[in-house]
Amino acid sequence: MASSLLTGADTLVRVRTVSPRGLGFQGSDLHGKHIPALTLAASRFPRIGGVRVTQLVPKCSLSASRPASQPRFIQHKKEAFWFYRFLSIVYDHIINPGHWTEDMRDDALEPADLYDRNMIVVDVGGGTGFTTMGIVKHVDAKNVTILDQSPHQLAKARQKEPLKECKIIEGDAEDLPFNTDYADRYISAGSIEYWPDPQRGIREAYRVLKLGGKACLIGPVYPTHPLSQFFADVWMLFPKEEEYIEWFEKAGFKDVQLKRIGPKWYRGVRRHGLIMGCSVTGVKPASGDSPLQLGPKEEDVEKPVNPFVFMLRFLLGAMAATYYVLVPIYMWIKDQIVPKGLPI
Repeated sequence: MASSLLTGADTLVRVRTVSPRGLGFQGSDLHGKHIPALTLAASRFPRIGGVRVTQLVPKCSLSASRPASQPRFIQHKKEAFWFYRFLSIVYDHIINPGHWTEDMRDDALEPADLYDRNMIVVDVGGGTGFTTMGIVKHVDAKNVTILDQSPHQLAKARQKEPLKECKIIEGDAEDLPFNTDYADRYISAGSIEYWPDPQRGIREAYRVLKLGGKACLIGPVYPTHPLSQFFADVWMLFPKEEEYIEWFEKAGFKDVQLKRIGPKWYRGVRRHGLIMGCSVTGVKPASGDSPLQLGPKEEDVEKPVNPFVFMLRFLLGAMAATYYVLVPIYMWIKDQIVPKGLPI
């Protein structure tokens, strides 16, 4: 499923107090170094994911606040299913060039520590297998499982020669069909946007990993530009960085880190958000299930849907998706016109 200049944030200090109010990163480094785990900071320094950034130039600007639970129109998994029924035809040619390039993919997977070809890896929401193509550079394809709810996306993955030995299955990111303590690595890129309950999906990531296993979740960042905020909110979930880190820590992960990613020509300006904007990792510190207890799922996919409401929501989502296809084209043109060294 779909996909976010300086040299980044270096030194961070963990201090407890109030939660940061927002995220935007005008002029900040999309290719920044890892950002250590959440503890909430209050100081004159900008804060990211609840930690104080002591070396980041120029200073980040903060985005408008947004409730973590704010609903978006494309939320139901059935709607996402049909959305990708059509998008799968052009996904690799339309979405990836602007939001999820090979360089971005390799950069985002680096913190996953795919150092052993015998590792057991699950790629959750693997779609057409674009991210999996980066995984099998480091891990034998026979040890990799691609899971997605869209058979149309998975059909594209099956056609790719390097993925012929991968296990390819349909499934739900919030209810994974893997045993507890099963995998060495959990990877998910461009899938969290469609999870009705991100905390549940990240809890599942914890459950299926072995002791010492690492989860790597790659997803979008919430924009600061008002128009982009509007389209983000009517389309799908664009979390803030501190939300990602909080979800990981609540699920039980330790050594939670966040790395910003983006196309090279984006010049670090994140006010429009990115389909793929950050790579978050965490390590499972103990065998067994997550210590986090949750109630029933938020979304019942078997519940009847009003066809007129469905179509309206589908069209709004398609409109928002078109906007986000055009954003990287707009940013690429600005990169060609605006003198180098100036933010765009």
